Parts: sequence; C-alpha cells; structure tokens
Amino acid sequence: MANILVVDDEKLILDMITIELEKQGYTVTATNSSKEAIKLIELARYDLVLIDLMMPHITGLELLQMIKEKRPETAVIMITAHGSIETAVKAMKLGAYDYITKPFSSDEFIITVNKAIEYARSQAELNYYRKENKTNFGINAIIGVSKEINEVKSMIKRVASADVKVILVEGESGVGKELIARAIHNEGHRNKKPFIAINCASLPENLLESELFGYEKGAFTDAKSSKEGLIEFADGGVLFLDEIGDMPMSLQAKLLRFLEDRTVRRLGGLVDVKVDVQLIAATNKNLKKLVNEEKFREDLYYRIKVVPIYVPPLRERKDDILELSKFFINQFNKEFKKSIKGFSPIAQKMILLYDWPGNVRELKNTIERAMIFEDRDQIMVERLPLEIISASSRQPSERAEIKIPETGIDIEEVERELLKQALTMAKGNQSKAARLLNIGVDAMRYRMKKFGFLGKDK
Repeated sequence: MANILVVDDEKLILDMITIELEKQGYTVTATNSSKEAIKLIELARYDLVLIDLMMPHITGLELLQMIKEKRPETAVIMITAHGSIETAVKAMKLGAYDYITKPFSSDEFIITVNKAIEYARSQAELNYYRKENKTNFGINAIIGVSKEINEVKSMIKRVASADVKVILVEGESGVGKELIARAIHNEGHRNKKPFIAINCASLPENLLESELFGYEKGAFTDAKSSKEGLIEFADGGVLFLDEIGDMPMSLQAKLLRFLEDRTVRRLGGLVDVKVDVQLIAATNKNLKKLVNEEKFREDLYYRIKVVPIYVPPLRERKDDILELSKFFINQFNKEFKKSIKGFSPIAQKMILLYDWPGNVRELKNTIERAMIFEDRDQIMVERLPLEIISASSRQPSERAEIKIPETGIDIEEVERELLKQALTMAKGNQSKAARLLNIGVDAMRYRMKKFGFLGKDK
C-alpha cells in the first residue's frame, strides 16, 4: 500500500486522519510540525502528503512549495476550513492535487485520498516511461561517431525544435529510419503526445484507408460502430508513415488533401475533423523515380520532401561499425548473461571490410547470432556468417593489411582462424583451402592436424 504523511497542528484532526487511513491499510506517518515534515520528506518518499493550510511557523503553502521542489512526483492534498477556500485554490495552482474542507465525511475523504494516490502513481509511471523513451528512442539512442551520423543528429535537433510539420526520412532498409522518427518525437514539443506508426506496405488498400482515416457506423458491411482513425488518434503528436512509397495512389490523394487543409473525414462521414499532427514519412525507395514511372504522385512528393533527412547506409559510415558493435555486444551480454569483450582481431578486420547490405539491422542480427554460440570472451571468425568471410577474401590487398594491436596478438590464434576460414570457404575441400592460403596440401594437412582439424590417425 501507499506511504502517506499527514501534517496538522491539531492533535484531534491528526489522530482522526491517521486512524481513517490506517483502516484502509495505508502506512501513515503523522506530525504536527512543518519543520519536522520537511526533514521527513528529505529522508523518505511519500505517495501522498496531507497538509493543514493554516500551520504555524511554516505555512501550508510554503510547505507545499518545498515539497514540489524536493519531491515533484508526490501528490499533495490541502486541508482547509471554509474561510480559506480561496487560499486552497491558490494551493492547487501551486501544484496541490486537491483540497478537502473541514469538517469532512470519511467517505469523501477516502475517495479524494484514493484518487490522489492513483494520480501520483500514474504520473510516476508516465515519468518513468518518458525517461525510458529518452534513453531508448531519444537522440542518444542513435549510436555513431561518424561525420555522417552527426549531421543526421543535427538535423533531428533542428526539425524537432522547429516543430516542422512534414518530414521525409530516406535511407536503405535497416538503417534505422523509425529510430530517427522516434528521436524527432522525443526531442520535440510533442513528446507528451502519441507516436503512432503504421507501415504502408503491410496492409491492403481498403484496410490501410480505414486505419488511417477511420470510419462511421455503417460505412461498410463490417462497420458495426464508428472508429477513430490513426490520424485523429495521433492528434497533437506524431504520425509515422513507414514505406510511404508503397501507399496506393488513391490514398496518396487523400493524404495530400489532409496535408493541405489538416482535416480528415472518416469513411462514410460528413464532417471534417481538424487535426494537428507532425507527419514523418519514410522510404527506402527512390520516390523521384516512382514519380517518373507514375507510381507516386508528383504533388505529394514535393509536399513531403520539404525537409528531407537522408540516413546513409553503414558502408558509407564505417566509422560507426565498431561503435554500434560495442553497443550491441553490451546489450546481448546482459540478455544472454555473458561477458564477451568484442571481436578477435581477424573477425574485427572482416566486419570492417564487409559492406553490410542489411545495414544496422544486419549488424545487430549478426552479433546476436554469434553471441548465442560463442563460448569465449571474444567473437571468433568461425561465428561470422559465410558471406562476411567470403567478402573479406575478395579483398586480398586489404586483408593483408592486418595491424598488430598495442595489446599484442596471439599468432597461433591468427593461424588457426585463417585455417578455419579457408576450410569454411572451401566447404571442407583441403586442396582448395590450401590454394586460398597459398600453401601446399602437405603443409595444409600438417596445420589441420596441429589445430585438431584432423584425427590422430590421419
């Protein structure tokens, strides 16, 4: 149950309130001193504080202000007499949840207390999720040190602070376009309002239309009741339209109309509803090419491309690969209860040579899969997918530029990993693996036996 602090200089009132609250199962601390109340609030957290408005030395209003400075999440109810209602209203403007007037009934009192505690807890939960969103979806959740990603972060701050009404996020699949959209939401003035995301490619045309614009009862066969569309639901917040290049042409016309007059009309409806949303569209397609092919409306294209944000692929910002890898390794260490420190030198070289066509999403999936099976404190080459190992073999001059780290290197490990890499690429064919390593078959077999790839009898 909740912790409640009661502050009243009248012993009779103090005892009565304490008894009533303890009957309800609440943990109650009572004091007749404002000064002691301040010390108690500094030492412990209370869900609710009840304060008599007319206290000696430190008034109820002064105590309220101190509480709101030290514990803004704590709900406060003022206890007042009939003649002090005007002051009680002032207290509510200063942050009090409510006030009760003496004398009060037990039922009225308990109802007010219960509502105040419920409110305090909902506010605490809301504040928690806001902090979580800032961590998981704010600008700090965009990992990277490259010039390119820093330019993206700079754009996010600008459009968020300016509350730009329409933004287009462009980039290949897997670069993190939704993360960019969520960062704009969290960094902007709309972060206390909804963030509504919908993938335009995931729903058939008729369903996408009803989801976006809503419908009135009887608009179609299954419309048993009216339904608010996602655009209306996002009022005051952000609507994120992913893969807008896949939106049907007929819906593109309706979306353009909404962007022009900022009103929506539900399917089967007669009334236009004014809606204030920030629209963030995203695409991995070349919209200009779709316009030339008459698959995307030219007027809508220019309407949504007022403020474009281009998110470069991972191959164009390779400075971010190790930073992202470190982030994902830490994340999966917690999830899998492991303590992997990073990649082995050869594995690290390979992930830097690879082009990552699936971008950040592919990197994350690669690390997750590798860490599931890795038993050592580093991710070794054999845990990497074949396409990454194969890609490094197509760049022999770069592969030869292996630098010894300052911490030193285990030459045996390097030799073993190169051997395993060659055998993997050659699918177990020893002659082919020997050619990849530029050694003879006998030298190949010797090394295979040395590292346990051959039985003692061979």
